Amino acid sequence: MSLKDLPGAPTGRPSASVRSEILPNAFARWSPGLRAEEKQEEAGRTISIYDVIGVDYWTGEGVTSRHVAAALRQLGPGDVTVNVNSPGGDMFEGLAIYNMLREHKGQVTVKVLGLAASAGSVIAMAGDVVQIARAGFLMIHNAWVVAAGNRNDYIELAAWLKPFDAAMADIYAARTGGDADAMAKLMDAESWINGASAVEQGFADELLASDQVGSDEAKAQAHATRRLEAALRAGGMPKSEALRLLSQFQAGAGKPAGSGGGDPAERGHVADMSATAAAAASLASILN
Repeated sequence: MSLKDLPGAPTGRPSASVRSEILPNAFARWSPGLRAEEKQEEAGRTISIYDVIGVDYWTGEGVTSRHVAAALRQLGPGDVTVNVNSPGGDMFEGLAIYNMLREHKGQVTVKVLGLAASAGSVIAMAGDVVQIARAGFLMIHNAWVVAAGNRNDYIELAAWLKPFDAAMADIYAARTGGDADAMAKLMDAESWINGASAVEQGFADELLASDQVGSDEAKAQAHATRRLEAALRAGGMPKSEALRLLSQFQAGAGKPAGSGGGDPAERGHVADMSATAAAAASLASILN
């Protein structure tokens, strides 16, 4: 089962006459030739999603939940990497794949190599660890369908779509630690989120290793921070609170201790160190 405590998503479709489709601008930004440069020893535990989600109406190709289920059965329990470069597609197939990855017995690392749009972005949220290329993009929006009928049919369809939009907003909120209403506004605006912004906003945990800049010491510190965050969240702490606590701890740890004299700046350092000590005590109580 997934190491992340993320919400489930509804599955199934009530009518064969309603079909999820891909927005043209998502296709325009998708490069089907983009592939990961995988090490040979890693390729055996990797699932690649380099196509539309579900069976494409025009080509008959695409990545389906049946394909992913077969791949997971073949791999068996254990850590798995999921490489994603998809313009999205069938929402129901995307939700099914999301739920499959959440239930997988092992750590799931999702790597967004180019584009994870629409249903592809939902799949990306299932990772215990989500990495994204610096030049990669997430695109989130409301469910988009092609349908036919009279005005009463469309009124009914609009009401039917609401719980699916709410489910996606809940998934994005759980991943980022944000508010579902704020996620709904991003979806209303059809938001395109680049790699650095995705990390900053909490949609992804880090950039791809090849895009990370800094010394080995800085990378080691970042890795330790992520492990602490995972431990805090495993203990039941919300992501937003875990990030706040870690930020407080890092800010205090980076400042020199004051002499305790009468200088207000020095007294401020003492207060910072006191806050750091409190944060460290909180960390220790949760981790022990």
